[in-house]
Amino acid sequence: MRTKNNQELKSKKIYLIRHGQTDFNQQGIVQGSGVDSSLNDKGRYQASQFYQAYKHVKFDKIYTSSLKRSIESVQTFIDDGIPNEQLSGLNEINWGTREGTKVTPEEDVYYHSVIKAWQDGDVALPIEGGECPEDVFKRQTKALKIIESDNSETILICMHGRAMRILLCQMLNYPLHCMDTFGHSNLCLYILNYSGSIYSIETFNSTNHLK
Repeated sequence: MRTKNNQELKSKKIYLIRHGQTDFNQQGIVQGSGVDSSLNDKGRYQASQFYQAYKHVKFDKIYTSSLKRSIESVQTFIDDGIPNEQLSGLNEINWGTREGTKVTPEEDVYYHSVIKAWQDGDVALPIEGGECPEDVFKRQTKALKIIESDNSETILICMHGRAMRILLCQMLNYPLHCMDTFGHSNLCLYILNYSGSIYSIETFNSTNHLK
């Protein structure tokens, strides 16, 4: 496949992971693009396990969001000298007024009503004070174009749960209301193949590297 500038795009293998565990994950506290938390001990151990399982892969480039928890999850690969770039378009969805708070049972009703609305197709509905899936999709489009135009053949991307679901919809041409099809947990892995025009999934939400 060639771009409008007649530049041939190489096929790619993309390793897409969610960041490792943070204290907020462990405590059930909402963290979105406005919460820049670090990995906890378990998260650092998960990152180490992923590195041990995949350090043999010759990654040409690493992309992360601009948030610490995604960068820290692949820091060992970065320390190995692999070129890396932060793309704010890969940041987590902004959960608005829910960010940094432990969701109470009362607030859970509202939170789950928004998720249900998204599942029913109202993906333009933002959570109070935050983003909607369409907002995230739009900012991810620019980031994905950067990744796709990169001549690297093997790429590692580290990002965030809800944002990753939205990116997978964009890559695989799924309707946004199907985003919950793509499960995730801390330091889970998807492997995708990109032909230059079409994505396919090779590995779905794997945690085989975690012990």
